[in-house]
Amino acid sequence: MRLLTILVISVIPFLSGAQGISVDLTGMIFNSGEDSIHISQFYGDHYEDIRGVKFDKDGNFNLSGQLDSEDYYVLRFGNNHINLILRNKSAIKVYGDGSDITQFVNILGSEESKSMNEYLVIEKNWKQKLDSANTLVANDPGKRSAVNNQMTKDYKSFQGLQKSFVSRHANSPALLPVLKSIDMNNDFASYEAIVNQLSIGFGGSPTVKELKLKFDVIKTDRTKNDPMAPGKPAPDFTEAYANGDSLSLSDLKGSVVLLDFWASWCGPCRRENPNVVKLYKKYKEDGFTVLSVSLDKTKAPWLAAIEKDQLIWPYHVSDLGGWKSKVPKTYGVRGIPFTVLIDKKGNIIRTKLRGPELESELARIFGH
Repeated sequence: MRLLTILVISVIPFLSGAQGISVDLTGMIFNSGEDSIHISQFYGDHYEDIRGVKFDKDGNFNLSGQLDSEDYYVLRFGNNHINLILRNKSAIKVYGDGSDITQFVNILGSEESKSMNEYLVIEKNWKQKLDSANTLVANDPGKRSAVNNQMTKDYKSFQGLQKSFVSRHANSPALLPVLKSIDMNNDFASYEAIVNQLSIGFGGSPTVKELKLKFDVIKTDRTKNDPMAPGKPAPDFTEAYANGDSLSLSDLKGSVVLLDFWASWCGPCRRENPNVVKLYKKYKEDGFTVLSVSLDKTKAPWLAAIEKDQLIWPYHVSDLGGWKSKVPKTYGVRGIPFTVLIDKKGNIIRTKLRGPELESELARIFGH
């Protein structure tokens, strides 16, 4: 079984039951250095050409005909290609400079293909910066600190562009190449969200079908072995208030609970607190509350931070054991802030929700 590589994402062809589509591709590629152009699919180490025509003397071409299914294809000339999303009755015009087709290509008649190629340029530019930085450090190790500082800024800029792209292209097939920039192990929720959006927006694609099948297998295995997986019961615990009284998580059944691991010395936690306060005020009458578990080691700064940040919910507990505290160990907390959103029955909804993601999830739950 051959491995189909589209946009450096590997999937297996899944053509069973696929319905044929008709497409019409025209345009002009100058400076190509080639005599022909093809609709192809890329298998990592080679192209499989499906349809092809000769360029005329000016680089014009006209490719029309039938394909097996809507899917991700490439318009290939030599060892260069342009990524396209082809649907039934696609009528697309492509114009480009074959000497640097990634940077200089204009696609008309398929906004999703155009958007996908625009994202690939963003990704290519980031990778070039990363490669240059690695080369610079390899040649002059003394510049490592300065290069790392600059690359941290550049990476944040790349992440900002990526997040903006995802937000502007909900449910679009153009999101496919974003997946290779997401570490599934570290950000499973974001990876899953894009897989689901691809299934909504391009569910007839064999590439997306196979991607979803493979992801579902991974998710099943992950859920089976992950005690923090959505739908599993949140581990119960009993912990102390500052005055010595105690509270159990199970005491809060009947409410949607944000279990929030934090500490007075944690800068990101303190910066997130105003957002949590805002959401508590908005949804407390709907049955939402917050249970804060502090990793502080001394009582005074813990209580001072609660007061200063105006954490007005009543549930604040800690055994003042820092990283050795028993509740964070129970929940496998390795860094803070760390949150677990728990439903009214005591089951986990999602973990690691912060900022806009937390706000969006609560809006989904409460309907406003």
